[in-house]
Amino acid sequence: MKLHSLLFALTSALTLAGSTAAVAHAQGALYVNPIAVRASNSTADTSTFAFLGKGDTSRMFYGVNIGGYYDIPMQNKSIEVGIDVHDANLHGNNALLNSFLLGPRIAFRTDARLHPYINPEFGAGTTRAPNTAIKVNKIEYGIWAGADYNISRRVNWRVLEVGYSRLSTASAATIGATTPIPSATLFTITTGLTFRLP
Repeated sequence: MKLHSLLFALTSALTLAGSTAAVAHAQGALYVNPIAVRASNSTADTSTFAFLGKGDTSRMFYGVNIGGYYDIPMQNKSIEVGIDVHDANLHGNNALLNSFLLGPRIAFRTDARLHPYINPEFGAGTTRAPNTAIKVNKIEYGIWAGADYNISRRVNWRVLEVGYSRLSTASAATIGATTPIPSATLFTITTGLTFRLP
């Protein structure tokens, strides 16, 4: 997913959320954070199209996670509901993994500076195996949870975010062979800074 597509989606989401009556109290933020993903599969793919590598059942991928969120405070001041959208671009063993995801965000506000949140999300996952130019696009879905620590009025430290998702990756099965390869499990870890909008 190209950057301009992400920015368009984020702008559209913020515009939609901003049309509600609670906009005066809304809180949005942008982030660009490092990300690591462990992709694993219970069945090894031995074909040329093996996303994890021929005969491998797991692989680490590293890259950058670009996105943003928009929270709308509820009548209950301790909970905010909004939307999160992000695009993660990762590489490992000359293979490509790109996840463009969006979904609802539920944040919990307490008297402390630490604010936990949870995001069930879905979207498009794109994968390319190490030795081919063929990209496979499939639906990706999962759940992410983390906590932001308030450093200043405009900056949060994303202490840790972990995620679990499922994606049918490039393989003999998705390219067209009859060999069944199940969806891969993606375990995600990211950290960094979020920058709150005025």
